[in-house]
Amino acid sequence: MEGMLKPGSLKDKTIIITGGGTGLGRSMGKYFLELGANLVITSRKKDVLDKSAEELMKETGGKVLAVACDVRKYEEIENVIKVTASTFGPIHGVLNNAAGNFISPTERLSHRAFDIIVDIVLKGTYYTTLAAGKHWITNKQPGVFLNIVTTYAWTGSGYVVPSACSKAGVLALTRSLAVEWAKYKIRSNAIAPGPFPTEGAWSRLLPGELASKFDPAQRVPLKRVGEHQELANLAAYLMSDYSAYVNGEVITIDGGEWLRSGGEFSDLEHIPEHMWDMLEKSRGK
Repeated sequence: MEGMLKPGSLKDKTIIITGGGTGLGRSMGKYFLELGANLVITSRKKDVLDKSAEELMKETGGKVLAVACDVRKYEEIENVIKVTASTFGPIHGVLNNAAGNFISPTERLSHRAFDIIVDIVLKGTYYTTLAAGKHWITNKQPGVFLNIVTTYAWTGSGYVVPSACSKAGVLALTRSLAVEWAKYKIRSNAIAPGPFPTEGAWSRLLPGELASKFDPAQRVPLKRVGEHQELANLAAYLMSDYSAYVNGEVITIDGGEWLRSGGEFSDLEHIPEHMWDMLEKSRGK
């Protein structure tokens, strides 16, 4: 579970991570910093960002810029690009990591609940991609996009339909722009992680006894969940010059989970109606 690349592999590269203040985004960002990158982290919560930036700089000795941004608002993304360029100069990579999800039978969702997920995951990704892509093309700079998708982007999955629709769109965006923007020396790739638990994430999706009842490790042939460093190693490789000939690819890192049983959340059909009621109440809906 150690860093994979040699020291300095991302030296002086500037990388933007949406949703970079917590969870997997923070873990990947930390490794980028350890490899010599300048890091820009964004999310809607400025206090969380500032705390993470301070901690990351202390832990790695690297440079971190925290910029509050709602990826559903294009002008705020443009501001991130502008502030990043004025602070660090050329931007080398963008990691589209911001996401949202909750589990629910689709018929229980309001159209607004559907919109929340689609707006963050799909719209947020194509807004960020469009803003950064226009910046690179205008300035004749090469760049790398790395998008976080899911294995159910191509299998689909019950009970997370807004997320599945959104991630499928992000995957199509990745592959399409890999072809269209290659002439500008802009690469686009994606990672489809399996279960990589983050603090509080699984308990929010599956509160109480549900978290133990639907233990994600039991669905994985390797019988374990992923370690954050494993994901960070892959992300750093795809963001680095070592992967210069990798373009339009989605790499799965899930211990074989989707091959065993596609649709990560489809087994939730076994949850009885009264437990769905409890789940909705726990979300305050």
